[in-house]
Amino acid sequence: MSFLQNVSFIISTNHFEELPVDIGKEIAFAGRSNAGKSSAINSLTNKTRLAYVSKQPGRTQLINFFKIQDMQSLVDLPGYGFAKVPKPMKDHWRKLLPKYLKERKSLIGLIIVVDIRRELTELDTQMLDWFAPQKKPIHILLTKSDKISKDKSLRTLKKIQQELNARWGEVHKTQCSAQLFSSLKKQGVEEATQKIEAWLS
Repeated sequence: MSFLQNVSFIISTNHFEELPVDIGKEIAFAGRSNAGKSSAINSLTNKTRLAYVSKQPGRTQLINFFKIQDMQSLVDLPGYGFAKVPKPMKDHWRKLLPKYLKERKSLIGLIIVVDIRRELTELDTQMLDWFAPQKKPIHILLTKSDKISKDKSLRTLKKIQQELNARWGEVHKTQCSAQLFSSLKKQGVEEATQKIEAWLS
């Protein structure tokens, strides 16, 4: 059994000064609203409702911390790109997210959840631009890969891997990787788990 299945909730907050003490190791999950981030976290931890899943985009509006084991955490960042979020909240996250990605010392890696049918959006690349200069590893989960043909999913995976390496790997010397993922079909869960465990070890 993966040690990710031992996770437990710690805290939710939307203020940088309220984050847990900046020690240990944490891995953050980011992604556009409705890209499947909460479903991916639930699949990886084998919990049905650890992260809130909704067909209505924009439900994750706080930074949520989950303890894996001593000094190790998963962090669920707010979904971005949802049009109906009030402007003051958008403005708040526009300041908080880059601050977290750039200044959080215990953040050792970033997982970005991308709907394979949309590929990398402008907001995804903004997150990567904020984080990549820290020279910490980046991994992309191409979710909902069961929604398109195997041939097309493999072509998209190759295209995004090349884009990652060219734009952030070569420029910032950052370790970038990507994989296919489907929460519905449990595709890619073992591969993603191994990636997380390698980062934390």
